[in-house]
Amino acid sequence: MTARQNILVMKFGGTSVADPEKIQRAADRAVAARRRGRAVAVVVSAPGDMTDELLTLARRVAAEPDDRELDQLLATGEQVGIALFAMACRARGAPAVSLTGAQAGIDAGGDHTRAQIVRIRAGKILRELQAGRIVTVAGFQGVTPGRDVATLGRGGSDLTAVALACALKTRECEIYTDVKGVYTADPRIVSEARKLDRITAAEMLELAGAGAQVMQPRSMEVAERFGVSIHVRSAFHPQPGTWIIPKEKAMLEKAFVSALALDKSEVRLNLMDLPDRPGVAAQVLAALAEARIPVDMIVQSAPARTGVNAISLMTPRAFAAKAQEALAPIARRLGARVDIRDQVAKISAVGTGFRHHPWIAAKMFAALAEHKINIHMIVASDLRISAVVDAHHGETALRALHRAYGLARKKKSR
Repeated sequence: MTARQNILVMKFGGTSVADPEKIQRAADRAVAARRRGRAVAVVVSAPGDMTDELLTLARRVAAEPDDRELDQLLATGEQVGIALFAMACRARGAPAVSLTGAQAGIDAGGDHTRAQIVRIRAGKILRELQAGRIVTVAGFQGVTPGRDVATLGRGGSDLTAVALACALKTRECEIYTDVKGVYTADPRIVSEARKLDRITAAEMLELAGAGAQVMQPRSMEVAERFGVSIHVRSAFHPQPGTWIIPKEKAMLEKAFVSALALDKSEVRLNLMDLPDRPGVAAQVLAALAEARIPVDMIVQSAPARTGVNAISLMTPRAFAAKAQEALAPIARRLGARVDIRDQVAKISAVGTGFRHHPWIAAKMFAALAEHKINIHMIVASDLRISAVVDAHHGETALRALHRAYGLARKKKSR
């Protein structure tokens, strides 16, 4: 094993370090890995609900806080986490040092509150590891060229950990969380949900994009692009979790449904009575892009009557009002109407080989029809089929599809 291969990157989410006892338990894992001869770098999130509490505090002071100052505030949560984690390691006889994103050499670019990692200058981390210290690195943050703190968006500590594993060339990362791994569906809704032994990064990217909360989608993009393997496991139980692997040697022409996701956090945005002519859709999407509003499941329907059509798309609930505001001028100019439906849910099946196996979509539609669940929107790719249904049907749909695809049964090795 080379020096770089001997490095272990561990990440502990907020629920895993929510109180002193949990911080101590997490530190036990890091210290045990060091005693096994590993060089340990730990990415730590803000403890518990601290980020949400800071965000609430900011909005009590200012209804619309400035993004730069918001980053200054939110980044302090991770600084609390890394300092306490390093203290816990030292109390266990292991030398440790805490580093903020700037101290760790994490360079960020883009907008405040949703910055991207540009590069990690890992020299200081490597020197501390070579000195035998456990290095605790603040997740969720980096430093801009102007030396300002910039945060990476929700779940950004996942991105920090995967990017750090890439920068340190260890190609392996352990993500500790409050669940035992990745499941075939949310086990809080589907009692028969089964923990997966492994899933590909491409599938996990689709699953995260479909609303699963286990991993941040951007972290999966990095993992897939740079070949980082991720072990998602419980911070509170010793058993193995789920391996997210860069590639899968699946049987040729074989289709699988790996897991399902239910997302109730989005709204359906409808633009009706749009002129049926080239360039209209481009204007709509350009307006949303300029306002930096994320969209999913863009569907343009066939004209209901001569000369007009409609566009429907999904966007996170938090962006609904901003999206409506961005589209209002276009709607007035084109004589169109903007309508938001917030009582919807997105149900997604994720796997491989969907494009050439229509039985997967057919089984979804049959299962939903059997339960008299109407589908409002459908989008399909080779890795995912998503359908939008009424919100009150979401959990029923999830259970029905889990049974229809036989996901409670352990599949043979691929």
